[in-house]
Amino acid sequence: MSIGTIWELDFYSRPILDENQKKRWEVLICETPLEVGRSPDSLFKYSQFCSNQTVNSLWLREAIENAIAEAGETPKKIRFFRRQMNNMIIKACEDAGIPAAPSRRTYALHQWLTQRYQDFYPTQPGYDAKVAQAASVAYPELNAVPLPDAVRGDKADQWAFVTLEASALAEMNEWEIGFGEGFPLSLVGVTPDQRVPGLIIFSSRALPLAAWMSGLELGFLKFEEKPRPIVRLETGTSDSWIVVNISQKDIQTLEEARGFELAKQQAQNVHFLAIQSSPDVESFAGFWLLKED
Repeated sequence: MSIGTIWELDFYSRPILDENQKKRWEVLICETPLEVGRSPDSLFKYSQFCSNQTVNSLWLREAIENAIAEAGETPKKIRFFRRQMNNMIIKACEDAGIPAAPSRRTYALHQWLTQRYQDFYPTQPGYDAKVAQAASVAYPELNAVPLPDAVRGDKADQWAFVTLEASALAEMNEWEIGFGEGFPLSLVGVTPDQRVPGLIIFSSRALPLAAWMSGLELGFLKFEEKPRPIVRLETGTSDSWIVVNISQKDIQTLEEARGFELAKQQAQNVHFLAIQSSPDVESFAGFWLLKED
């Protein structure tokens, strides 16, 4: 399940004013913790301030190259969440020879940003509390579309809502998983005794489905009751897929779906998506830990 080193990047103005009363900009780069057992404190981090007069893809590319030199390795991919910086970030990453991916899986970066807004920026000369705000981005509400025909199973396929204790998920690295990704639950405040909800899909095309999903930036699962009951999978920053259709007459399953959403809230919005060929196998074609924004 090894997928190489991945970085997360944010390049944006900060609540710090320079001598001309202009906001200073900053690039933050951190390593994505791909394993549940990884200590968040061990992640590579890089920061560099930038004058608002030099905000461009050339400066950002040089900052990325400086980070590579400091880390001693080149990531296979850089994730970013800020859609309004899409063109500049993608160009800088590509000029540095690294693919860039708009993604909601920037959990470590969001934690770091939150920490800096609370503890670091207020201590800096020029800090302006009036313009201080946490990093948040509104994603577009899009209609979910069916999964591609090539990865859909047959009508005999099944699925189920389940829950696992967080302590069991901590052993995820030892499971047999074809495609997937985890993260340290401690990073997002989930304790070992909390129960984490999930959706398991049992598909005759489990491996093709998992392989296809591995090429996406998986965001989160969401039960949507209207206009028709579905479970959708949000990917990237602007794609939405129907992974489960629920009959409006199926009262029991509708209650389970509502329970899934409630359990997510109680687990810091952490949940998981699993794919297996049948309920009888112990291995997973795919398994991803997810977190809703």
